[in-house]
Amino acid sequence: MAAKKTTPKKKTAKKTKVAAKKKITKKVTKKVSANHGSKVTLRGGPVSTSGRLPAKGAQTPAFTLTTGALQDISNKDLLGKRVILNIFPSIDTPTCATSTRTFNELASALNNTDVYCVSADLPFAQGRFCGVEGLANVKTASSFRSNFGKALGVTILDGVLKGVLARAVVVLDEKGKVLHSELVSEIANEPNYDAAINSLK
Repeated sequence: MAAKKTTPKKKTAKKTKVAAKKKITKKVTKKVSANHGSKVTLRGGPVSTSGRLPAKGAQTPAFTLTTGALQDISNKDLLGKRVILNIFPSIDTPTCATSTRTFNELASALNNTDVYCVSADLPFAQGRFCGVEGLANVKTASSFRSNFGKALGVTILDGVLKGVLARAVVVLDEKGKVLHSELVSEIANEPNYDAAINSLK
């Protein structure tokens, strides 16, 4: 029996289908890569975050946070003062607690500067920790019902800490422009305090 011949029309249609399929695959791959903006590690294991931190000189992306009084504030409410955003997974972990204490100490010597310790913890947990520790120089803010993690690209996308925030520091000037940003490459490590403070000088 003679093999069926493929007509030019059929060949063209097949090529178009293959090309369209490749285009869709390329688009999906591009989208996935864009979502997995940064890679950090947790005790050596790779972890993805939802985007990239705003770079030095960039304007702060729009976000909201919830204060200890359960009031929502936006990045616009922070204008007029310099701001350090000390971002971390949870106040109930040793490194996060240490960074909160350290920034509390450093904040006492800073002029016209607010330090916000930001995590996905409920505001009650954040307030309890600072109350027990007597930390009066820092403010707490929760991302538990906001777009903060997505806006700054710090939501952890996989691993055991999936859904909370990666460790990072973002320093803003009075107009909301980024003076310094650091995504800590190993979540278990502390941020570079000196770099954050020096960006305000």
